[in-house]
Amino acid sequence: MPDDEPTTPETPDGTPERATRPPGGGAGGDGPPSILSRKELRDQRAGSSRTKWYVLGAAALVIVVGGVLAAVLAGGSPAAKTAAPTTTTATTAAPVVATCPLTGTPAPGGTVPPRPALAAKIGNYTDDRPSAGLNKADVVFEEPVEGSYTRLVAVFQCQGASQVGDLRSARQPDVGILSQLSNPVFVHAGGINPVLALLAAAPIQDKNILDGGMGSITLHPGGRYAPYDTFTDTASVWATVPSDTTPPAPLFTFSAVPPAGAVPASGLGVHIPFSTEADVTWTWNPSGSNYLRAYSGVPDKLVDGSQTAATNVVVMTVPTFIGPWAENSQGGREVEVTATGSGPVVVLRDGMAITGTWTRSSLTQPATFTAANGTPITLHPGNTWVELAPQGIPVTTTAAPPSTTGTGASIHTTPPTSRP
Repeated sequence: MPDDEPTTPETPDGTPERATRPPGGGAGGDGPPSILSRKELRDQRAGSSRTKWYVLGAAALVIVVGGVLAAVLAGGSPAAKTAAPTTTTATTAAPVVATCPLTGTPAPGGTVPPRPALAAKIGNYTDDRPSAGLNKADVVFEEPVEGSYTRLVAVFQCQGASQVGDLRSARQPDVGILSQLSNPVFVHAGGINPVLALLAAAPIQDKNILDGGMGSITLHPGGRYAPYDTFTDTASVWATVPSDTTPPAPLFTFSAVPPAGAVPASGLGVHIPFSTEADVTWTWNPSGSNYLRAYSGVPDKLVDGSQTAATNVVVMTVPTFIGPWAENSQGGREVEVTATGSGPVVVLRDGMAITGTWTRSSLTQPATFTAANGTPITLHPGNTWVELAPQGIPVTTTAAPPSTTGTGASIHTTPPTSRP
């Protein structure tokens, strides 16, 4: 049958319709219609079926090839994408937590207050007690003065206190303490002329309440008498330097993890007998994870009734000598401290005592602490007391005994020598 012969459609009852064709099977003409034989009908139907499947197969092939090509153009085959799916892992950077420079603890409200360190000179004669504000201070320094007494320098930065004192006069050791605090504000009640000259030459902002115009930063609470009745509050003192928004540089290195080699329960207490008036003991308080202060075994209570406490106690044995300046009418001579160089140190933290050496190269740089095994001594984040113990004062730490029974064992960390 010629290729251009039309197929024969079926009637609704399934029988083939007649198809017209030219006479003799020609391509044209007006001859009468011919009738397809049964064989021709079968051959035509078979050819039509094969053609239909060829068309459907070709269409399917075009679809498959088109899909593969589209996948390749999109970046890879469907099979490859199924076999090697890509995964993404979301990573979140750890938040940076602002920490107080002098305590290593998180800053209040997440921001270090934009203000300098504020140091207050606090008396420590028997009549000066009870003191105020010491547990709000970031750091407290205890220094030797005439007559084997001590005085305190309380340093505030991240926290303030509504009452601080009582305020007393400055001493020579204050220069070594203050010079490392990045130009601090120093509030005190006078001092002898040689000491005032030292302060004037030091990198500090001096606020002597005995100078004129300082009435706005002084408080005189009831129940006290002169010269033990003068106090201050930190907000008023900071208000005198409104343009100073620079916090101090850190003094210590902090870590919540004790230094390598620190022995548990090796620092349950420390005794520093400055004198009978200042016979200081610090005792580990497990429930508060801090050390509590006492004088001759009597708890050191503050004005608000709380006991003086510290997260860290640092005892630096320092060279001292008796200077030429008379500090009082009884002829008591100024005790001067050599603040640079090196000497023994014992750091108490977490119920542990770490002994080593302090080293300080200049007054404007803080001391560094190195353990006997050569590693740096870190402090636990929190407030710190620094005890400047004169050479010759036997600093004694208390440790738990080797067994679970018995009392604590005393260990001398600095050998007794003659006192200056």
